[in-house]
Amino acid sequence: MNYNSKDLKEMANAARAWALHAIRMAHSGHVGIVLGAADVMTVVFANFLRRGRDKFVLSAGHGSALLYAILKLSGYDVGDLNQFRKIGGLPGHPEIGVPGVDATTGPLGQGVGNAVGMALAVKINKTDSRVYCLCSDGDLMEGVAQESVAFAGRYGLNNLVLMWDDNGISIDGVAQTDVDVVARMVAAGWHVISVPGNDVTRVNRALMAAQKSDRPVFIQCKTQIGYESSLAGSNKAHGLAFNDAELMTLVQKFLSPIGENVWRNVAMEQVPVLGGNVDEKLPNVSLPMEKEKISTRELSGLYLQALIAAGANVVGGSADLGGSTNVHVAGMRDITASDYSGNYINYGVREHAMGAIMNGMAAAGLRVFASTFLVFSDYMRPSMRLAALSGLPVVYVLTHDSIAVGEDGPTHQPIEQLPSLRLIPNMNVFRPCNGREVMYAWRRALTEKNTPSCIVLSRQAIRQVQTPLGADLKRGAYVIYPARGRVRATILATGGEVPLAIDVAKRLGDWVQVVSVISVGDFRNQDDNYKNQILVGRVIAIEAAASAPWFEFADAVVGIDRFGLSGDGATVYQELGFDADKIAADIKGKIK
Repeated sequence: MNYNSKDLKEMANAARAWALHAIRMAHSGHVGIVLGAADVMTVVFANFLRRGRDKFVLSAGHGSALLYAILKLSGYDVGDLNQFRKIGGLPGHPEIGVPGVDATTGPLGQGVGNAVGMALAVKINKTDSRVYCLCSDGDLMEGVAQESVAFAGRYGLNNLVLMWDDNGISIDGVAQTDVDVVARMVAAGWHVISVPGNDVTRVNRALMAAQKSDRPVFIQCKTQIGYESSLAGSNKAHGLAFNDAELMTLVQKFLSPIGENVWRNVAMEQVPVLGGNVDEKLPNVSLPMEKEKISTRELSGLYLQALIAAGANVVGGSADLGGSTNVHVAGMRDITASDYSGNYINYGVREHAMGAIMNGMAAAGLRVFASTFLVFSDYMRPSMRLAALSGLPVVYVLTHDSIAVGEDGPTHQPIEQLPSLRLIPNMNVFRPCNGREVMYAWRRALTEKNTPSCIVLSRQAIRQVQTPLGADLKRGAYVIYPARGRVRATILATGGEVPLAIDVAKRLGDWVQVVSVISVGDFRNQDDNYKNQILVGRVIAIEAAASAPWFEFADAVVGIDRFGLSGDGATVYQELGFDADKIAADIKGKIK
């Protein structure tokens, strides 16, 4: 049914009243967007959003009370609005898991990237679904949104509609958006429509026009923050600067039994939401171990190529580094604006957008991975954090993992990235040292249901040390080089430092064992009995990264707590203390 303007105004008022009530009960929330953007969101949900087929993303996540109210009115079982922003109730910003919420948003700009990813997933899946996203002035100031806008334009995502709640106000006053937002959007390849955001007829007409566009559509909805309140048009209206009496007055002003009744009709029209499960089946392929020395990025590329050749249903990509990160392998076919049938995406130099877009694709049910250098993971850290928070099993292939990068110098040599990634809750971080560990990391990452994974790989060739038969990689750490006598010391190492640790052990004698720690998080989760089997004698950790976190397990650490150097990788490695003779002598001096 296509609801008329009179019905839509009543429905928008009902949504305002319900959202304001939730904010009033919480004594917390954002009133300005509820009053200003209710008409826009009402038109989308009442006349355009096909439940179970289309997606809606509230990038302006501070408007969560409005979203929950509309979801409740339109028949979603979101729970009690009285429990908004309370423990066990509706979260302060939208989160996946609340019925009808398609993306976890709040950090501004993220939802724009999520919506782009969802729209691209629709193109890849060859369905007729559409994606609607409401953003704020703040969203459009964020770099991740602008990166995502540029990507959507280049990829011709004409199934995407981005609506701008253009009230010209942000928390600190006049919104510092571009001087000409519309010109930027046109330059990025979007079709732009401008309407008064509180005119439901004009908004409805714009959304109808959007269905026929051959480009992504940007609808500028000119609104007034805090519409029809005492703080209308003021930055004070953004949050909760209203006293309880005015909030109660506003609730009463917008209450609309007529609107609530029309919303019930919307709820009755809806079909059940269709589920979208990620395919966890992977072809059973192996990786031949032929070379004595090889980088783990090469091993990763060989294994990925075998997976693709065997029919693995994954979509990959990189931030303009596919050749360097070894993910643009044979069998990968580029996705373009004229052909979405491929399985590889060139995101351009847009790491943050890449992370946000992958989140949208994963939320839409695709199994996705993308790559960059480890040091540049910092550019997409907010999106990675949201993937972990949202339970999205995206995969990050992060190469050039240490000071052994060499000549590119300290700007490209990661120091703190490894430990900081390990600090993110619900994030796998694998740093493999050989082919078997590389295979394990990929298979684990591509079969996770609710956890994202980082596969951290070397640029430099690493001497291949074989994993013993029977080693249980799921435990995160195992003895890769046993002692030949009674163990007096254990060396923990990861990735490229495992062969170095073995060289140190050989110099020390039969009383040292070496443990490969492919996943610190998995090892941390083991019981004390297993940890005590592994952590025998004096424990020394060796890793070319910040040292402090290793003291959770180790008595001493060989790490790096300064920036790197420019020079060939082997020399830099040795210059900064990763030398078997030096480390062995130091350990020998401390263990009598």
